[in-house]
Amino acid sequence: MKRDFISLKSCTNAELAKLLESASRLKRAKNRISDDLKGKTVGLIFQKPSNRTRVSFEVGIHQLGGNCIYLGPEEINLGKREATSDVAKTLSRYLDGIVARTFSHHDVVELAKFATVPVINGLTDLSHPCQAMADMLTIHEHFGKFKNIKLAYVGDGNNVCHSLMIISAKLGVNMTVAHPKGYAPLKIVIDAAQDLALETNAKINLTTDPVQAVKGAQVIYADTWVSMGQEEEARKRLKIFDKYQINKKLIANADKKFIFMHCLPAHRGQEVTEEIIDGPHSVIFDQAENRLHAQKAILLHLLGKGKK
Repeated sequence: MKRDFISLKSCTNAELAKLLESASRLKRAKNRISDDLKGKTVGLIFQKPSNRTRVSFEVGIHQLGGNCIYLGPEEINLGKREATSDVAKTLSRYLDGIVARTFSHHDVVELAKFATVPVINGLTDLSHPCQAMADMLTIHEHFGKFKNIKLAYVGDGNNVCHSLMIISAKLGVNMTVAHPKGYAPLKIVIDAAQDLALETNAKINLTTDPVQAVKGAQVIYADTWVSMGQEEEARKRLKIFDKYQINKKLIANADKKFIFMHCLPAHRGQEVTEEIIDGPHSVIFDQAENRLHAQKAILLHLLGKGKK
């Protein structure tokens, strides 16, 4: 039976731990070329422009001995040029796996439903599980643990926030989300994360006070206030999110040895000041690198030798 990587909720806690161990092992191998995906081809269906997601997957597939084909919106416009079900069934005849980066989460779910090969969620409007995997790999590298770590996410309750809440709950990380009124994570995600947290004794909290969220935090996480597709809301959002900027005054409340994280792309002077994102506490490029290793672990899990 084929496996997909669509939502972190569908992974057991043990599977996530195993994937992160695999990612760490792959990183220690220092990008060694292997033949684990020899003879296999992965299609990258991207409805959104990309830097880290596209390059890290292409490089990762190459390092594992496989091939990949990039399919942008000009080739495949899911549900518009051709029914998503037809795309999934057709590509399954050619490919061994599909990575999809879309606007609508429904598109990735539909691809997985009709594809007979594994589908990986490279980003949707609901979640960004590959980013969350890289983030947790980064946190573990810096602290050597997940328990008793406080992660403060400050900003919009968006797709990145959603995946961080789920994976934090599953791995035992305490997470507080500070958001403006009206910009909280989706209730369905909050409920799911808090239910999952009961298994690990993690604490998943929400507040509109960024100072409360950051107090004592070992990890401070920011994301853009205006995501792709929200450009028309930019002026409104910049005003609403103004007090949620990560700056010198706010981080004074954090743990002395905190790390600053951002999934990128970043807007210096908006969600974070230059002195923080380019300062000694920033690990943003560790995160960016770890996308490669985390995704290689996912690819091996789904498509590695012996997988059908």
